[in-house]
Amino acid sequence: MRIATIVGNVVSTIKDQTYYGYKLMIIEYMDENGRPSGARQIAFDAAQAGIGDVVLVNVDGGAANMLLDKEIIADLTICGVLDSYTYDGETRIFSDIKRRMKWT
Repeated sequence: MRIATIVGNVVSTIKDQTYYGYKLMIIEYMDENGRPSGARQIAFDAAQAGIGDVVLVNVDGGAANMLLDKEIIADLTICGVLDSYTYDGETRIFSDIKRRMKWT
């Protein structure tokens, strides 16, 4: 698994019917300091993430099948939206949990 930021989405007018109702997102991997690392990739979204979200991406081809209990071919699968993580004693916070959950 790797950490990435969603930088865009893919619009497709025609796709296999097993993909209907699911999004393909453009991701950019992050290094340990939170900076972009490597080329942008396209990932299958199983976490209902959006542009700007920091996400956890599974790089195993079978993850989409396990998450959705359905036969879907996807090398990269977004399996979670991160609110924060801690690396080398430093915590990085990406979103306000209360705002995201619409708490008051």
